Amino acid sequence: MVEPDAESRRVVLAKPRGFCAGVVRAVDIVDLALEMYGPPVYVRHEIVHNSYVVRDFESRGVVFVDEIEEVPDEGVVIFSAHGIPPEVREEARARGLRSVDATCPLVTKVHDEALRYVAQGYHILLVGHAGHVEVEGTMGHVPDDVTLVQTEAEAEAVQVPAGGKVAYLTQTTLSIDDVAGVLAVLKRRFPEIVGPAKDDICYATQNRQEAVKRMASEVDAIIVVGAPNSSNSNRLVEVAEAAGVPAYLVQTRDEIRPEWLAGVARVGITAGASAPETLVMDIVDELRGPQGTVAQLDGPEERVHFPLPVEFVKDFRERGLDPEAALEGFRQRW
Repeated sequence: MVEPDAESRRVVLAKPRGFCAGVVRAVDIVDLALEMYGPPVYVRHEIVHNSYVVRDFESRGVVFVDEIEEVPDEGVVIFSAHGIPPEVREEARARGLRSVDATCPLVTKVHDEALRYVAQGYHILLVGHAGHVEVEGTMGHVPDDVTLVQTEAEAEAVQVPAGGKVAYLTQTTLSIDDVAGVLAVLKRRFPEIVGPAKDDICYATQNRQEAVKRMASEVDAIIVVGAPNSSNSNRLVEVAEAAGVPAYLVQTRDEIRPEWLAGVARVGITAGASAPETLVMDIVDELRGPQGTVAQLDGPEERVHFPLPVEFVKDFRERGLDPEAALEGFRQRW
């Protein structure tokens, strides 16, 4: 096979890609908290799963902690986009900490569904990945009435209370295809099982996975920009590979290995929902070469917007500050 000239490689961009509305909201909250309260501002866990974003905030006075007890008295603490168990919120309240909840509204929707199902007497089968912070947050809301199901094999074996009602929920950042397989097993085993009226897998996760499927026939390899601990980014790699295209997860251009691009004339690029566009463009510059071309595939426009917490915005304005004016400058970094 004749090696394509790297100087004239064709780069194909997926659409949509990168930041989703929940990530934009979470990042905005941290930016505004720094502006309003000044550093240090504490965030429980990574605000979003992206080391570039985390390092940027650390350089500006954000301290990321694993537990609320690490936040000093009278400190400001922000809860990450992935959600928290209720006891974490209660601990912050009991200590009198100033807290701001940056949980993605779509994750909050799952929490509310879990509470509603349990109040109606259902046992919940939660489809998700053990150890993921979103899953821990959801299970923390109904710890005595939920069982985690990760695979089709687990769906075949899971047991529920005899004679009880059963409902299912899903982690928001899973592979659509994998979830479909697990749910097919659960619905076969438990014909009366109920689920949410609208799919729990978030719109951004679905859109990015569909974009990769559209791109698969147009490229020889796919680079996914995202962090190793980003569930939705890892699912993009899996979707590409399932479509028969080699795919590689990287956080920066420095992680791209030359052997991945051997014989690759057309390379696709997408990004997980926590990856800023600046990282994507940096990789585009690396891959296209001086004579290469860049094209963006057609895809849906995402116009979803999640409002900031009402009391948080009120506090900001009462200090004589304009949140929209402040955010206009902050967002240019990403």
